Amino acid sequence: MTRRTLFDKVWDAHRVGGEEEGPTLLYIDLHLVHEVTSPQAFEGLRLAGRTVRRPDQTIATMDHNVPTVDQLAPIADPVSAAQVEALRRNCADFGIPCYGIGHRWQGIVHVIGPELGLTLPGTTIVCGDSHTATHGAFGALAFGIGTTDVEHVLATQTLRAGRPNSMEVRIDGVLPAGVTAKDVALGVLRTIGTAGAAGHVVEYTGSVVARMSMEQRMTLCNLTIEGGGRAGMIAPDDLTIAYLAGRPFAPRGEAWDEAVAAWTQLRSDEGAAYDRTVVIDAADLAPFVTWGTTPAQSVAVTDAVPDPESFSDPAERESAARALVYMGLTPGTRMEDVTIDTVFIGSCTNSRIEDLRIAAEVMDGHRVADGVRVLVVPGSQQVKLQAENEGLDRIFLASGAEWRDAGCSMCLGMNPDQLQPGQRCASTSNRNFEGRQGRGGRTHLVSPPMAAAAAIEGRITDVRRFRARVGQAVP
Repeated sequence: MTRRTLFDKVWDAHRVGGEEEGPTLLYIDLHLVHEVTSPQAFEGLRLAGRTVRRPDQTIATMDHNVPTVDQLAPIADPVSAAQVEALRRNCADFGIPCYGIGHRWQGIVHVIGPELGLTLPGTTIVCGDSHTATHGAFGALAFGIGTTDVEHVLATQTLRAGRPNSMEVRIDGVLPAGVTAKDVALGVLRTIGTAGAAGHVVEYTGSVVARMSMEQRMTLCNLTIEGGGRAGMIAPDDLTIAYLAGRPFAPRGEAWDEAVAAWTQLRSDEGAAYDRTVVIDAADLAPFVTWGTTPAQSVAVTDAVPDPESFSDPAERESAARALVYMGLTPGTRMEDVTIDTVFIGSCTNSRIEDLRIAAEVMDGHRVADGVRVLVVPGSQQVKLQAENEGLDRIFLASGAEWRDAGCSMCLGMNPDQLQPGQRCASTSNRNFEGRQGRGGRTHLVSPPMAAAAAIEGRITDVRRFRARVGQAVP
């Protein structure tokens, strides 16, 4: 019998047409929709006289454009207001559930899917957003798609796609103190580069991944796209099942028992062959911080800004030189000497309750450095409510941080939360491209505890030394 990977099994179970060597038609179990990539798709349906094939397998939320302050007030930006209103109207017209502004389930699409039990092992999930790979933490095959594909899925509940290759990223060993899932993800990108997983679905394996919480696994899968990967996946296990139990949309009763029986068998066969395998030793990882304008351009927080001439590849040298000009950095500068004026804790990468807990633990009893603005933005209204029930909001507010409503916020700056030209931000988000958080803004990607330490110190800071100095245990 042919030994198959986790990806093979999910892909093969959802093929409804197409040739093995050519484009395949995949059945889609869940279509997640937000306000940015959907208006043109719905308009295309109207022009063609089509309906939504499976509105019961389509869920919408508002996240990219929504303000995170006074969220129920009229949206000032006319473009954002129009997109939000278009989604509300389109969902009403086509019978799609919409968790919009004011709804208790509103939030970032890649946060609410798992927390509501919509994201299930062995399913196919698509969304008009590149970080849909997040849902692969549950053993789902989750793709980000473009507007044309959004319309196709709305109309047919299928996706036409070429079969990707498979890639294993195995991370073994014991993580050093202070190293989080965000650091593991940045470490993977340092190893493979921004195109290292191009054309592949990545399965994360190894002892480090097995010990990760579900929140940590979501962070790891979230950044798969930054390495060019088509999707990221982790085989479901007892932890996955425990996380999903009792969620609003998770199966119940006999359906739950049947689902669990299937999920426990959903893993790569022993000896299954991947098209490529990358092995990473956990001992080589550290709390990382990006110095450039791609998530792969990072160093350990205790290291210095590299010299572009140190890169052997001409393209990497050119990219590094351009990045340093944009970032306003000089080769040889210690990362811990880089001052910041903004901190952002949020995004679909690091805005879950576990992320907020560890950031609050670092900030508890301390004040934000003078002149530093800190935005803490929960990933959903459910996360916000839980954080407030645990008193995390009071810790952030007492430290001088701003506590916001749920949304994508400063991750991509399609709302009022933006950097001004020249401002420098320690951010828990997923992208540090030029202008990503605001025109001329400079972004350093870090983990939640590293962001919290930077907020207090006013500069990039090794959270391990910071916490040791104030007499706290290192996470």
